[in-house]
Amino acid sequence: MDPVIELAGLSVRFGKREILHSLRVALSGRTIGLLGPNGAGKSTLIQTLLGFCPASEGTAKIFGQDIHQQAGLRSLIGYMPENDSFIAGMTAVAFVRMMGELSGLPHEAALERAHEVLFYVGLGEARYRTLGTYSLGMKQLAKLAQAIVHGPRLLILDEPTNGLDPPARLRMIRLIKEMKETGTMHLVLCSHLLRDVEETCEEVLILKQGRVVHHANLEEERKANKRFVELETVGDDAGFAAALSAQGCECVVAGVGRLKMVVPLEFEMKEIYRLAAERDLQLRRLNYRRDTLEDIFLKAMEN
Repeated sequence: MDPVIELAGLSVRFGKREILHSLRVALSGRTIGLLGPNGAGKSTLIQTLLGFCPASEGTAKIFGQDIHQQAGLRSLIGYMPENDSFIAGMTAVAFVRMMGELSGLPHEAALERAHEVLFYVGLGEARYRTLGTYSLGMKQLAKLAQAIVHGPRLLILDEPTNGLDPPARLRMIRLIKEMKETGTMHLVLCSHLLRDVEETCEEVLILKQGRVVHHANLEEERKANKRFVELETVGDDAGFAAALSAQGCECVVAGVGRLKMVVPLEFEMKEIYRLAAERDLQLRRLNYRRDTLEDIFLKAMEN
């Protein structure tokens, strides 16, 4: 699969300060999560892909096209910014139409699409209201509408659920999932909320201090992650750890009747019960989990 975004030694410098340090990665997922602590360079990377920040070294490509050729890229990209950028006295339909025209749509097509996308995001009944009267959740939906009005191939969402109450957040996540599953767009989701990325993204890129510290396909990462199990037993557990090790588990005795294990993916958990029954061992407690995105993120931050 050809990369959606390819970073080829991309560096960005503001004055003497280097913000992005020679980023090299190819991103191919349908939905890509962009993560990192404050100051990691996420916003600078987005602004560079959009052509707002010049690269000091290297370059990036979107669908194989160099970002320095912005004239051909702008019609392919939709951008939902983190901060509001409205003209408060405009109606939603007028604003979205204008943004469609700025993205290359003819006037009539832009007006037709503006009505369509406002209904799609749930603002159809409020499309003739001025944006200054909108609630925070409605403004976020209007920003999404203007980002997709021209039918982009790549949609960049910067903190799309920022400040939303739970029902509004669920509505936004549902729309993102729908676009992922039914559309032809690729999505980049930049968020400080790991839950949003975990629920919607297939691939993740983690930045720290302007460098790539982790890049992975989340599904493959979850499958490849070892599983961690903690056991508490009652009875004579002599030979129990050795029997589990013979099954491919990595075992550490953490005290009397306590065992910590790393279990390989192909290991059948019922084997633990079988081996315990053979030794007349009672299992008092068994905790089992895989790495979550939070675990992956925290490990990346420790590197």
